Amino acid sequence: MEYVHELRIPKNRIAVVIGKNGKTKKELEEYSNTNINVDSKEGVISVKGKDAVKLFFSKEMIKAIGRGFSPEVAKQLLKQDYSMEIISLNDFSDKKKQLERVRGRVIGKKGKSREIIEKLTETNISIYGKTISIIGRSENVGIARNSVEMLLDGATHSSVYKKLESFRRQMKMQEMTKI
Repeated sequence: MEYVHELRIPKNRIAVVIGKNGKTKKELEEYSNTNINVDSKEGVISVKGKDAVKLFFSKEMIKAIGRGFSPEVAKQLLKQDYSMEIISLNDFSDKKKQLERVRGRVIGKKGKSREIIEKLTETNISIYGKTISIIGRSENVGIARNSVEMLLDGATHSSVYKKLESFRRQMKMQEMTKI
């Protein structure tokens, strides 16, 4: 039985899915044993394959690339316990100026806020269009999402950082007890 998934991604991200000389697309096809067709005019990518699980991971990687991640970061989704969450900024703002403001709160001055969240949660964050996407270990993605949503809801950066530092300490303690 052959499965087919169609995804729509931004047209300016199609080239990233294809990669230089088609390298990224070929790697995806080889890994997942799928056939990937790209309609660059419409921004539609069709993925066909027989293995539903590999097809799912292939689709998730393409979705991640479409949300602004590099193919290298998107490949993390192939690892066990890694996931991606997408937060719609439409839920936090309805006007263009508000959208820029809430996006700016998560990015911070010179990307500092985003960088701190990424570092303390060991995740990757992409702010692209009207979405914020997070890739990392499932547990860490949940913490990063919570932190981002706190900032979007208007929490102070310092209170978010304190919460993240507490989480980081707990993670280190758990790692030490495993040894």
